[in-house]
Amino acid sequence: DFGLLPLHKQICEFGRRLSSAGIERLQLVPLFLLSGKHVMEDIPNEVEQARNELGGMIDVELGPHIGGAQGMLQMCENRFLHSPKAGRLIVAHGSRRAKGNRTVDRLAKSLGTAVAYWTIESDIENQTIHLMQQGCSTLTIFPYFLFAGGITDAVAHLTEELAERFPRTNFRLLPPLGA
Repeated sequence: DFGLLPLHKQICEFGRRLSSAGIERLQLVPLFLLSGKHVMEDIPNEVEQARNELGGMIDVELGPHIGGAQGMLQMCENRFLHSPKAGRLIVAHGSRRAKGNRTVDRLAKSLGTAVAYWTIESDIENQTIHLMQQGCSTLTIFPYFLFAGGITDAVAHLTEELAERFPRTNFRLLPPLGA
């Protein structure tokens, strides 16, 4: 969103360098966990512009987003490996689109965890209270993000606030997925 050059220009520059080095194919993998607007519309449009501008100089392929990769479920299961089965909570960014949260909802269901969305006001707090009402004395919170940043910092801060408000509950905050 904030690059010096639009994405299609960056792809063209990189594609030209690859082509001059004798490489015939460039495969792009969107580093997004969910198939929202960027994955479904913005990136494909930018890739198409780059293909047109490159004029067949190099074959530009757009692969699936990383969140749709095989093994993502196993990776998430591994995050919860040493956590009690009850009291697990996935925190994801969430989408304003009606169908945008289905992937995370299915992931949470497969993992047997609750899910909360950052974009929905009070969702983390409400899910935390719901889990405590079910008798969970330990809550493991997994930020479903690729990397640490502003939102994961805010989730950590909110987790600290909840731990102060509910001292009888043990809160454990896991790191995001990372590299």
